Amino acid sequence: MAKYRKLGRTSDQRKALLRNQVTNLLYNGKIVTTEARAKEVRKFAEHLIALAVKERDNFETVKVSAKVPRKDKDGKRVKEVVDGKKVTVFDTVEKEIKKDLPSRLHARRQMLKFLYPVTEVPDTAAGKKKGTKQVDLVAKLFDEYGPKYANRNGGYTRIVKIGPRKGDAAMEVVLELV
Repeated sequence: MAKYRKLGRTSDQRKALLRNQVTNLLYNGKIVTTEARAKEVRKFAEHLIALAVKERDNFETVKVSAKVPRKDKDGKRVKEVVDGKKVTVFDTVEKEIKKDLPSRLHARRQMLKFLYPVTEVPDTAAGKKKGTKQVDLVAKLFDEYGPKYANRNGGYTRIVKIGPRKGDAAMEVVLELV
């Protein structure tokens, strides 16, 4: 008995397909795919969510002082002349940051190893890179999905059959987060 479905692909193609579908599932909340793929994607998605649930509160908040450049009303750095040179003026700012404890850091790195980076592109095309931003899926897992599924022991996804696909009659399903 095989431990996993091969999905008619070579190992590198299969791994890329599964990573892509898990990333899309966690980003969008649901995906439409075939039943065999959904059952494989479910394993990985549930594992990542279980990691997030387990490590959701495993951090400490630390106060940090940082030097930040002073800016004028236009958003440009303020310069002042010191010893005949123009030097940027810096202010010291106190910030509170979350510092991961070792087990949460390990979980974060395991998630980053599996998930693809997601870039959010705005609807209005104002240039290739203008207005795009990186989405931190790992933070979404810890901050959103971790507390949401905290009192649930597994079963974070649901498979709903929607019928056979027209081309090859493969059973199509909606894989969604509960």
